[in-house]
Amino acid sequence: MAEPAFQRWRDRVEATLERLLPDPAQSPARLHAAMRHASLGVGKRMRPLLVYATGTALGAEESDLDAPAAAVELVHCYSLVHDDLPAMDDDALRRGRPTVHVAFDEATAILAGDALQSLAFETLAAAPQPPEPRIAMLTELARAAGVAGMCGGQALDIDATGAGTDHDALAGLERMHALKTGALLRAAVRLGALAAGAQAATRAALDRYADALGLAFQIRDDLLDVEATSATLGKTAGKDAAQHKVTFPALLGVSASRDRLATLSAQMQDALADLDFRTGALSTLASTVVERDH
Repeated sequence: MAEPAFQRWRDRVEATLERLLPDPAQSPARLHAAMRHASLGVGKRMRPLLVYATGTALGAEESDLDAPAAAVELVHCYSLVHDDLPAMDDDALRRGRPTVHVAFDEATAILAGDALQSLAFETLAAAPQPPEPRIAMLTELARAAGVAGMCGGQALDIDATGAGTDHDALAGLERMHALKTGALLRAAVRLGALAAGAQAATRAALDRYADALGLAFQIRDDLLDVEATSATLGKTAGKDAAQHKVTFPALLGVSASRDRLATLSAQMQDALADLDFRTGALSTLASTVVERDH
């Protein structure tokens, strides 16, 4: 199922984003252009793919998943715009092209991120699901984006920069990334499940899968920062070490980080084995996270 469906789903979310994002020819044109620069034609679309893979496996129509898929991607794009700002990671390259604050300016980048986030919730509020699951999806996305998710994780990341590698560092690193990276990936899976009306037991198994996937995604990201080039990554390689960030390779070493990745891969497949529906696309996405080269 997986690869042909993945391209179709990428095309669907791209078309949805194209329709939702404001016309760059209309005022305020600079802001509109910055929003589109941050969102269109770039990225792996991992979070929308998780929405579609989960929802369709549970019997939802693809058209019912367009809004949650676009909403979670808009939140992700907003987070990247703000993450790249000089006050945060201060990066000039994202997805192989200039970051928004470089291509435009810092003030426009801040506004573009804010506008992308608000558009995400406007989009999800208009999703075709009945009120109860729609409210549940809004709550899930808001929680993943806030202090119990990405914002909290980013704050912990800032606090951890330059920290020592003491006894509690690994637990702290895992908690930080469970919020900063894992929360939105888990939300994508949950949005697909909620849009399809999944029962609580099914959602619990999917949470086990998503939690392992989120940590695996970050460990692979940390390894790529050490092993890959900027050209391959589409962003600046080696920045973690340059900024003295606490990472999994820094704490565990490269070999042990790879071993942890293999353990998480097995955990994802075990979680999927507990489900009584076809999970081929979710299994392929798990492998993609572990094996990706950018």
